Formats: sequence, C-alpha cells, structure tokens
Amino acid sequence: MILHIATDRRSNLLGSIWMIAAMAIFAIEDSFLKAASEMLPVGQVLVILGLGGAAIFAFIALVNKEPLFIADVVSRPMCIRVIFEIFGRLFYVLALSLIPLSAATVILQATPLVVVAGAALIFGEKVGWRRWTAICVGLAGVVVIVQPGTDGFSVLSLLAVIGMLGFAGRDLASRAAPAALSTTLLGLYGFLSIVVAGGLFSVWEAVPFVQPSIETSLYVLAAVVAGATAYACLMKAMRTGEVSAVTPFRYSRLLFGTAIGLVVFGEQLDLAMLVGSGLIVVSGLFIFWRGRQLGEA
Repeated sequence: MILHIATDRRSNLLGSIWMIAAMAIFAIEDSFLKAASEMLPVGQVLVILGLGGAAIFAFIALVNKEPLFIADVVSRPMCIRVIFEIFGRLFYVLALSLIPLSAATVILQATPLVVVAGAALIFGEKVGWRRWTAICVGLAGVVVIVQPGTDGFSVLSLLAVIGMLGFAGRDLASRAAPAALSTTLLGLYGFLSIVVAGGLFSVWEAVPFVQPSIETSLYVLAAVVAGATAYACLMKAMRTGEVSAVTPFRYSRLLFGTAIGLVVFGEQLDLAMLVGSGLIVVSGLFIFWRGRQLGEA
C-alpha cells in the first residue's frame, strides 16, 4: 500500500514536470509566432506552421505504422473539432500579432473554465453551484482584462477571446471524438486545419505570400518544432500522472508567457491585467480542486 502511494506520488510529480515543460515550450512557440507575424502575413505563418506540424505527426504515424486516414476522421465530432480549431488558431495567432503576448496568454487561460461550462451544458456533466460560481468569477477576470466600455478597451483584445472560445470548442469536440482516433491522428488533422485557416484568411485578406528571410524562416521553424515538442510533453504529462494532479499546472503557461512578454517584447503589466489573471487562475484551480474532491467522495 505504501509502495503504491509512493508510486502514485512519483507519477504525479513526473507528470507535473512534463506539464510545466509543455506550458513553457508552448509559451516559447507563441513568442516565435509573434515574432514571425511581424515579418510575414498571418495567413502565411499559419500555412507554414500547419504544414510543418502536419509533416511531423504524419512521420510519427508512419513510424508507428498507423494509417493516415480512417473513416472516423470525417465523423461529425471531428468535423466540428476542425471548425473550432480553425477559429481558435486563426484568432489566437491574430491576437498574438496585434496585442501584447502577456494579454493573449492570460485570456487563453480561461479555456478550461469554458470547457467545464460546456461539458455541463452539452454533455450533461454535473457541475454544482460552487463550480458555476468559480466559472463566473473566472470569466469576470476576462472582462476585467478586456475592460469593455472604458478608455483601456481595445477591440483587438476580442481576437484573443474568440481564439480562446475556439480552443474550448475544440477541446469539447475532442472529448466526443471516436476512441479509434489516436493522439497522433488528432495532432495531424489539427495541424492540417491550421493550413486551412491560413489559406482562408489569406484569400480573405488578399495579401500575397512573401519570400521569408532566413531569420523569419528560423522563427517559423522554431515555432513548428516547439509546438510539436510541447504537444508531445502535454500528452506525456496526461499519461504519466493523474489528470486532476497535473492539469492545474497548465496555469504555469501564464507565468512563462508573461515573463517572455516582459523581458523579450518589453511589455508592461497594469492593475487590470494582474487582477484579471488572479481571478482566472484562482477560479480554475478551485474548479480542479473541487472536481477532485467530488471524485474522491
């Protein structure tokens, strides 16, 4: 019994380390995307990112002798997932290119709150009044950051909000995706949807692709490698420790993203950002803690 508890603790510790590593690398990916989008059209950045990520996951699938296409790929949940992936990626990368990295990162942290609310409304999962209150408090944190109706409001911050909602929809659709779809195939078609997002936005924006410089090419390449590595670390985290133990460490991305924004891009934090971040993080941690308490009851 003691050995079993020690093993669980060790697994949770390792899972937490993998999760923190994943969030740190995701923040690095965001910084490279932000840098690349300052030199290339956003649509082009998305297309290159999607093709690079898809190539990596296709290679992994071939190495594992997995088919690149099965009938479940075109199932209804997967089609819905692709649509939300397109909206999430497109609007989040737009946000990265137009607003501070720290602001986009903080708003993204509200994704788990929306996922819990969506799971209750769509899948009928039981969410008590305490967690509903925490969800409302966390979403109020987003409102504090966006500051609608004040002089500090920027309509561009809504891009990050739409991106966050897109990612939440993607995560909810992933829960309904057929079990036959491996994480490798989910990653492959997730990145292919980014190609579609970039292509559609390029057509709408009517901005031609440009020849990237060596520096810009390295930024995009680094974003592709970082994105695939972070995804692998995330999957490792979720499969090593208990979900309830490792998931709260997703919020470490806020620290990494904010730090990079301050140090690399010279951004500044205001009171609204600090208060809003606190509300989002505290609410999210409470929801995970409460869910674990109910699971153990």
